[in-house]
Amino acid sequence: MIKSWMVIGAVTLIVALGSNIIRPKDIKWFNRLQRPDWLTFEKLIPVIWTVIFICGAWSAYIVWEGEPGSYQTWFLMGLYLLLEMVIVAFTPASFWLQSMKVGAIIGGVGVLIGIILTLFVLQVSPWAALLLLPYLIWSPIGTYTAWKIHLLNKKNC
Repeated sequence: MIKSWMVIGAVTLIVALGSNIIRPKDIKWFNRLQRPDWLTFEKLIPVIWTVIFICGAWSAYIVWEGEPGSYQTWFLMGLYLLLEMVIVAFTPASFWLQSMKVGAIIGGVGVLIGIILTLFVLQVSPWAALLLLPYLIWSPIGTYTAWKIHLLNKKNC
């Protein structure tokens, strides 16, 4: 029998792979952009996002196991999926459009969805809500960073 954590993990992984839909020319564009002097942690960003996705999937698992198959649980699963799709859209949208401003806007939308999701999840499980905290901490930092990169490169993005 397929376990709920397997389904949640597989969906998380499949959606997360969508962030890799980028072209080599987009990577070259991004690598040429100026970064803020304080951006010393760029190499850690993939690790940070891996932790965030694991925590998000674990949070979704806790919510699902609390009341599997209920209308409220399906609604929350939909919000988890929407949030992940917005998170994953950041890279392809920013790169394809060569606009970190677009990335900052998408990041801002993600922050709002993350707050809404966390408030709903908090009513179901404080532990599941706590697992969303890494995203709520990191997402504004990433959004601000994208905005600063946009400001430093207005002619190129």
